[in-house]
Amino acid sequence: MADIAAAGASGKVVIKNIGLLLSGDIDQPILHADTIVVDNGLIVAVGREKDCDLSGAQTVIDAHHTCVCPGLIDSHVHPVFGDWTPRQNQIGWIDSTMNGGVTTMISAGEVHLPGRPKDIVGLKALAITAQRAFDNFRPGGVKVLAGAPVIEKGMTEQDFKDLADAGVTLLGEVGLGSVKAGYEAKEMVAWARKHGIQSTIHTGGPSIPGSGMIDKDVVLEADADVIGHINGGHTSLPEAHVCELCEKSSRAIEIVHNGNERVAIAAAKAALELKCPHRVILGTDGPAGSGVQPLGILRMVALLSSLADIPAELVFCFATGNTARIRQLNCGLIEVGRAADFVFMDRAQHTAGKTLLESVQLGDIPGIGMVMIDGIVRCGRSRNTPPAQDIPEVVTGH
Repeated sequence: MADIAAAGASGKVVIKNIGLLLSGDIDQPILHADTIVVDNGLIVAVGREKDCDLSGAQTVIDAHHTCVCPGLIDSHVHPVFGDWTPRQNQIGWIDSTMNGGVTTMISAGEVHLPGRPKDIVGLKALAITAQRAFDNFRPGGVKVLAGAPVIEKGMTEQDFKDLADAGVTLLGEVGLGSVKAGYEAKEMVAWARKHGIQSTIHTGGPSIPGSGMIDKDVVLEADADVIGHINGGHTSLPEAHVCELCEKSSRAIEIVHNGNERVAIAAAKAALELKCPHRVILGTDGPAGSGVQPLGILRMVALLSSLADIPAELVFCFATGNTARIRQLNCGLIEVGRAADFVFMDRAQHTAGKTLLESVQLGDIPGIGMVMIDGIVRCGRSRNTPPAQDIPEVVTGH
């Protein structure tokens, strides 16, 4: 087997003998194809091997009839600097999460920075620094979209324009700072949206010092783009209020690992009953008081599939294509032109499920055999998941 650390560094990559291809598209979650062709980090062909141009490949990966899925997207993380979290004083948490199949992370605020500045000049400086730093440094190859300022009272529209002009595209969780009233949040969310900055609102009880209770009425009035951890982070609103948010808001429904699991199931079921499953996205809300969860997204997929009785192939879309479309990312879907971010999976050894999808539906997480980001193999068999029944192999490459 070729050295996977160097596989797919550039040029053409062919992935063949795919047993199950999950698209990330909730309208067509399974593709009837067995081959993907990648060139310089982007997907250039998806189909049957006999119909694809395999010539000139620098790297060929034999999937050994395992499953290929878009790289998982964690819609809600709290990074600080590099691959270190002061919340748990842990180094390497992002690389470890990549071993859980996550290839993209989205910051909901760099709130755990010791001494985090709360003055307007300081919060803007922190956001711009975080955005720049993670744009230049990708732990384990993971794309960390960071630089999400926590809004404070006294901010004006010019502040949001300044942030946007500097390259900031996200707001940290509304409600973690001094802005907690619905009418104040609504004005600032509108300013952010005007200047191309996407917003997320905290939902439920307080989580860190300085945060507060954000109830359903504040969430509805603020009208942020993403209803952040709708199942609480950690403490949830009453289940009836969560279902009301799903019904009365048209915004993204974000369900997280570090929340109320019973309400997570209720929210997912409500979205299906309301015929808007495309609004559901998944996050971990880590690092947090409960720690770092390298397998948090996989665990959410298994939880919702098994206990909410949602087909596993649909729940994988919650963690991939749904998030990519809502967050306007060029990943998360297996289609031509998208980034070549993939997770290779198979059913875990000795699971009761006869197939990968059946095993997830029964509540078991799959085993990861390889993770690829931008056409580059970042890890082989995961050090964190249970061993997969079978794993892919790099059969040629530099």
